[in-house]
Amino acid sequence: MNNQQAIEWSSKFLMDFTTRYPITLVRGEGVKVWDIDGKEYLDFTSGISVVSLGHSHPKVVGAIREQAATLAHVSNYFHIPQQIELAKLLVEHSFAERVYFGNSGAEAVEAAIKLARRYASENWASDRYEIITMRGGFHGRTLGALSATAQEKYQLGFGPMLPGFKYVPYNNLSAVEHATDARTAAILVEPIQGEGGIKVPDHDYLAGLRKLCDATGTLLIFDEVQTGVGRTGMLWAYQHWGVEPDLMTVAKALANGFPISAVLAKEKVAAAFTPGSHGTTFGGNPLATAVGCVTLGTMLEMKLPERAARTGTYLKDKLEGLKTTSSFVKEVRGKGLLIGVECKGPVANLIAQCREAGLLLLTAGENVARFAPPLIVEEPTIDRAVGIFETALARGAT
Repeated sequence: MNNQQAIEWSSKFLMDFTTRYPITLVRGEGVKVWDIDGKEYLDFTSGISVVSLGHSHPKVVGAIREQAATLAHVSNYFHIPQQIELAKLLVEHSFAERVYFGNSGAEAVEAAIKLARRYASENWASDRYEIITMRGGFHGRTLGALSATAQEKYQLGFGPMLPGFKYVPYNNLSAVEHATDARTAAILVEPIQGEGGIKVPDHDYLAGLRKLCDATGTLLIFDEVQTGVGRTGMLWAYQHWGVEPDLMTVAKALANGFPISAVLAKEKVAAAFTPGSHGTTFGGNPLATAVGCVTLGTMLEMKLPERAARTGTYLKDKLEGLKTTSSFVKEVRGKGLLIGVECKGPVANLIAQCREAGLLLLTAGENVARFAPPLIVEEPTIDRAVGIFETALARGAT
């Protein structure tokens, strides 16, 4: 199979649920990937902020091989050593006291919504079920997660959305305060908005949400599906502001590409889940959690969050410098190795030019180019990537 045949067969046999780039990737190592025709690319997408240890990391590969040859799957009717070990690691390195495992970010959000509503029903009132979410946020594609996602472009054609969600502007405390009432069970927010444009809130925003939740008995849920596990320069993005949630969703980077997700919770909230109240067939199975243990353990051992903070500052400074050479660049924002370059127009053509030159980037909204390389990226590779981006800007981005 060559690239053209792959594109033709993909068009023939797969549903058109996304717009695919016209390349077929077949191999990866570290920060690099290769397409089916042997062309090399710098991967500054990390599979949408997933492959934080880099592609084909030897410890991850070894964990998959060993566990697949030993015991790949049993159900949650049994105790699973790898699941217990990963839960213990997550508890020891976060605010949480209990963990629930799933398979994807959207599934984690669904579980968090259910847990918050059940907690509110059992502890407050049966009609206290509403959840406040932020415009521009993104929480997933399942119907519950989509109902929480306050972006009409994702909801179009899938209505009606599930009831019980209120949308307010991001980074606006007074809007949340006005929306909070006797029916509010929880506030769900990304500490840094990802798909909404890599938007970092004001310093007092998350603290203000915490204060509001404490005053009203409302649960605070952080969606760290994209920002968690070292991406922003700390293990969890909430640590930048010293504000702890009651619940947190985690997924993408937790097993370096192997499907897994988790809901982290305080003890009092987790107690609302009792046997039979929720469930999963594949979530937390031996293979997924074995890979998760190795991934998180390696992340901590290599101090990759701290490294992401340093290299992220380097990358951000380099990108900031482009504002002096290109009038198309409007703003550079983000933390760690989750950086958005907002431009004065759509960036699709700019990203296509970078791809042709061997640099893979994603958008984060129509006008934002997203830089999210593996956390192992080194400064010379950053220099090369920024050089490609700068050349594309100079050639004309529109």
